[in-house]
Amino acid sequence: MSRVERGSPTPPEQRESTDEHRWRVLVLCLLAGFMTLLDVSIVNVALPSIQHGLEAPHVALSWVVSGYALTFGLVLVPMGKLGDAHGRGRMFLVALALFTLASALAGMALNPLWLVLARLLQGAAGGMLNPQVIGLIQQQFHGRERGTAFGLFGAVVGLSTAVGPLLGGLIIELAGVQQGWRWVFFVNIPIGVIALLAALRFMPRSRGSAELRGTDLPGVLLLGSGTVCLLLPLVDRQDLGRLSWLLWAAAPVLLALFVGWEHRYTNKRGSPLIDLRLFRISSYSFGSALGMLYFAGFTGIFFVLAVYFQRGLGYSALQAGLALTPFAVGSAVSSAFSGRAVHRMGRRVVLFGLSGALLGLLATQLLLAGRLGNSAGVVTALPLLVAGVGSGMVISPNQTVTLSGVEVTRGGTAAGVQQTGQRIGTAIGTATASGLFFSQLPGDYDVAISHGLVASVCFVAAAMVVGLAELALSRQR
Repeated sequence: MSRVERGSPTPPEQRESTDEHRWRVLVLCLLAGFMTLLDVSIVNVALPSIQHGLEAPHVALSWVVSGYALTFGLVLVPMGKLGDAHGRGRMFLVALALFTLASALAGMALNPLWLVLARLLQGAAGGMLNPQVIGLIQQQFHGRERGTAFGLFGAVVGLSTAVGPLLGGLIIELAGVQQGWRWVFFVNIPIGVIALLAALRFMPRSRGSAELRGTDLPGVLLLGSGTVCLLLPLVDRQDLGRLSWLLWAAAPVLLALFVGWEHRYTNKRGSPLIDLRLFRISSYSFGSALGMLYFAGFTGIFFVLAVYFQRGLGYSALQAGLALTPFAVGSAVSSAFSGRAVHRMGRRVVLFGLSGALLGLLATQLLLAGRLGNSAGVVTALPLLVAGVGSGMVISPNQTVTLSGVEVTRGGTAAGVQQTGQRIGTAIGTATASGLFFSQLPGDYDVAISHGLVASVCFVAAAMVVGLAELALSRQR
């Protein structure tokens, strides 16, 4: 594919915002996306503070992290469909208000159970919000501007993932260990309130697409059950033990039943949860697979590197965050220009980005295997910068190309499916990288980090294979 297709034309009823408003809508979308994705990573460095402040047991700490990821991934598809059917602007307002409220509840937690329940609610609100963000960007922007808008969103994804440990460490250092963890959640409140007030004025208020309305309750239950069975062992395998294998065995059965039901429901002229004809669009099916594999690769590195820098080298949370900052800077810079280039070059931009990310991660892995000691953060700055530049050329361009052939009216559902794949990839990648890392401990941390990064390198290489396969098929047509 040499260029991004324009996709289906946008019907007049979807072109709701004036030119002066659509950029304000984008700013709100970027702010909301940053908040929800930041909370995936920022809490990791706050766990010792939570344990100290609430006397939280290990199982509670595990659910503070994994519960957010689980409910986030669980609601993506049904909430994306709900936004398509009833209006993305309306769903955005509800989700943003719920996320802000959940952040306040988490910060005010008086015991571990309260905090876990607040995190479950916060994750569900984040999963409700993100499909609306992608759907609104696709709805409000067209042609080159859409690439630019998704480029800015890609910068937000990279920044939120990499800056989380740095910002969390800074907050804990300023607020203190005893109460610092509360401000990791409270920081969302003023941002959320300001964004909500602005959204009430500028967010479009369409009624959505009437033809997509309808309750596919069996589809929701089958997909939800299959997703839980797949994700739960990945986010909390240690506590589930042998039950993990039973859940994994049930997952493909439930997902196969879901696919069969969706085919049957569509043939009855109903409104299915997922229109499976989406996967007949080659750019969408290849892009979704590539995104899942890439997220498995690039998100896993932040967890193992943060543990390596802090436990292995004795870095503070702030120092560990600073060591990962070059990746965030590279990703933010390259996302901006790659978003414009993708309109002309299509998936080739993604392939260039994958090459850079693979080169940077491989160099990081080889350097850390050489026992750098306390200088590791400085020595790996350049390869992490290269990996970050490559990452910025993958996330947003892949988003743009993947959704290029999807009807705007189904953008939220398509984004929900795609982001569910990314969440599954994140869970698989983090579980694999951390499993290989901790399998070498207690022992040599340099050997452990080398093993952990191998997983990330392999997943990124697999994503490149998918991209090359699509390019080869497109040339044969």
